[in-house]
Amino acid sequence: MSGSALRDHLVRLIRETGPIPLSHYMALALGHPEHGYYITRDPLGSAGDFTTAPEVSQMFGELIGLWLADRWIASGRPPRFALAELGPGRGTLMADALRAMRAVLGMLDAASIHFVETSPALREAQRARVPQARWHATIGDLPHLPLFLIANEFFDALPITQYLRTERGWCERCVDFREGKFTPVLAPVAAANDKALAEAVRNAPMGSIAETCPAATAIAGEIAARIAERGGAALIIDYGYAKSAAGDTLQALRNHRFADPFDAPGEADLTAHVDFEALAHAVRLGGAAPHGPAEQGAFLMALGITARAERLSQNATAAQKRDIGTALARLTGADEMGSLFKVLGITPPGAGAPAGFA
Repeated sequence: MSGSALRDHLVRLIRETGPIPLSHYMALALGHPEHGYYITRDPLGSAGDFTTAPEVSQMFGELIGLWLADRWIASGRPPRFALAELGPGRGTLMADALRAMRAVLGMLDAASIHFVETSPALREAQRARVPQARWHATIGDLPHLPLFLIANEFFDALPITQYLRTERGWCERCVDFREGKFTPVLAPVAAANDKALAEAVRNAPMGSIAETCPAATAIAGEIAARIAERGGAALIIDYGYAKSAAGDTLQALRNHRFADPFDAPGEADLTAHVDFEALAHAVRLGGAAPHGPAEQGAFLMALGITARAERLSQNATAAQKRDIGTALARLTGADEMGSLFKVLGITPPGAGAPAGFA
């Protein structure tokens, strides 16, 4: 089984090199080219480990599609552009967005559709829903055109680095293999430079854990640079916090339940909360304008999800009406996805606040 093969690989690696950084452990657990979690399965839906917003209701993807259409019109209707999604799951969001975009004259004729995806299993699911898409391994492979991009629950799965504040300073957390199990340990030497940590975090109390995600800020900066140079817009939607803060947010999900992140690597989804303040800073450094983050519930309400739910309910059965109401509450409710999930908009510099961020 892939899980046991990955476990054996990690054990050998640790025995040969010593404890490995948490970021390395997370990268291999999720993305090992043969045995990684995302490489070997479709993790979505009731038969998988988690459910994302596009799988909850078509309303989510439709409203994202209309937001991108509004930005395309505001950009002067470029005659050729790249419509891209990072980590597009089963392709559900893009399929729903494209259906909504059909109402905008000329938009789909101008679009080429691109998915950044490494999972063979998910690429097959995406191909079934959006057969006209083109697939890429990295954002750097996207064409140099105006870029209209979606990243829903993509950034939370990027490998993080964790530090623990000790009397020696901020020490990086690593992963060792002891007494038959993977165990977090501390690097013996404090980080030489704590400038990688947000200013609000550096003076956190002794024993605090701080997280950084260099991959996330690099990708956000690259998206921003492309939009600043070529035009376009982007939405980053994920769970996380609006302001940088200390805290251990690493978590594992298996069969829709929380699990131990260090138990059975490759068999559970590993994620961490997204630092939206760090992403916004990276966007500014990339030359584009960040907007928000807004809470997902408020964002969807501003885009008219209530009216869309009412429209869908008009010709629905009683059972379908109940499902629509349940989906609306799940996407927007403060005790569901509405507050935990945030939305960051990216536009060229000088653009006014787009819909949902006013």
